Amino acid sequence: MDYLKKPNLSFWNLWNLSFGFFGVQIAYALQSSNISRIFRTLGADPHDLSYFWILPPLMGMLVQPIVGTLSDKTWTRFGRRIPYLFIGAAVAVAVMCLLPNAGSLGLIASQVMLFGLIMLMLLDTSINMAMQPFKMLVGDMVNEEQKAKAYSIQSFLCNAGSVVGFLFPYIFAAVGIANVAAPGVVPPTVVWSFYIGAAILILCSLYTTVKVREWPPQVYEQYNGKKDDTEAAQESNQGKAEKSNWFALLRQAPATFWKVGLVQFFCWAALLYMWTYVVDAVAETVWNTADSTSEEYQVAGNWTGVLYAIQAMGSVVWAAVLPRFKNTKMAYAVSLLLGGIGFALIPFVPNQYGQIFPFLLIGCAWAAMLAMPFTFVTNALQGYGHMGTYLGLFNCTICLPQIIAAICGGFILHMVGGHSATMMIVSGVLLVIGACSVSLIKTKK
Repeated sequence: MDYLKKPNLSFWNLWNLSFGFFGVQIAYALQSSNISRIFRTLGADPHDLSYFWILPPLMGMLVQPIVGTLSDKTWTRFGRRIPYLFIGAAVAVAVMCLLPNAGSLGLIASQVMLFGLIMLMLLDTSINMAMQPFKMLVGDMVNEEQKAKAYSIQSFLCNAGSVVGFLFPYIFAAVGIANVAAPGVVPPTVVWSFYIGAAILILCSLYTTVKVREWPPQVYEQYNGKKDDTEAAQESNQGKAEKSNWFALLRQAPATFWKVGLVQFFCWAALLYMWTYVVDAVAETVWNTADSTSEEYQVAGNWTGVLYAIQAMGSVVWAAVLPRFKNTKMAYAVSLLLGGIGFALIPFVPNQYGQIFPFLLIGCAWAAMLAMPFTFVTNALQGYGHMGTYLGLFNCTICLPQIIAAICGGFILHMVGGHSATMMIVSGVLLVIGACSVSLIKTKK
């Protein structure tokens, strides 16, 4: 497959490709930092908490490859990837306005849980639908030399959005919005955080829609090769349809695809346990409470948002350090090792301000997890075609570990004595194993 070298893009062109990620990440931050808090407030048992996280990544694992495959075949006046970005953002906005009100709709307890679970599933699906096109845009339009820079910009915007989303409940409580509500009702600080986050999400998505002009089919083929899913669809009557078959593509995937996927497995299982148990872990360690109806628990929930923001700010700084490593594998492994140490420290720091240090270390791992895997994989896929489909399939290495971790979460919590704080040590061990697995990756010279 002959193709031209993609042109270098200016900083602002790279920035515009990823700016909408800022709004998407605000929504993602609100989900990851408040979902367990919401379900605990609605009455969920800690031992059942991880089960609420099974459907979202399961839907993401199904939706991501579909979005990748369909967008490979999509050519519209609005672009190839952008229509999926905008639709996903619009659905996410609607769900963000409904989910935090689950306890205020007059439903009985079982209906509240079911409604909340369906909204969570839709929220994660729509956020992933909006997030995936940004990674595809970089793969489509950025050359190999600039990909690390492009994904670093994406990482910066991602973490900047995270900071905003994580801090919303704490800020709203500081300005006087109530941080407690009737039993089974989500506090107004959280409800308003979701409202404002939804507004920012749609504005950022509109910005990317207006500023980014994707290449038309002829230009795209010049830079990415002619044998992609579009041509396969056009030539299906000549026996080319097999190229769009996911299983056939997986058999042809480069070894790097699978080895990075193994690292991803341990990383995202660790993150799932953080999202599920960290509010309870901080409440247990710092405020000595596991009672989700108490005011102290809601204060712990707000402070956990601050710690998440500190993690994100640490990621922003570390994302600027990563390109300075001469060896990208070393950068990846060191980052994950630092994150593992950070997780393991959480149960041993009873001071709320002392918790800042462990979360800064976790931020190092988060920065690498956002930038490094897609750099390795998109470089390995150069010339393979089917970039969108492959990236959609690669996102299963994010979803599948979460599903497995969620299924095992209640059992592991029992095994460690029912203490959510101890689950942070489990996360630390998983990240250390992920760091060791980086050595298996073979990079292109």
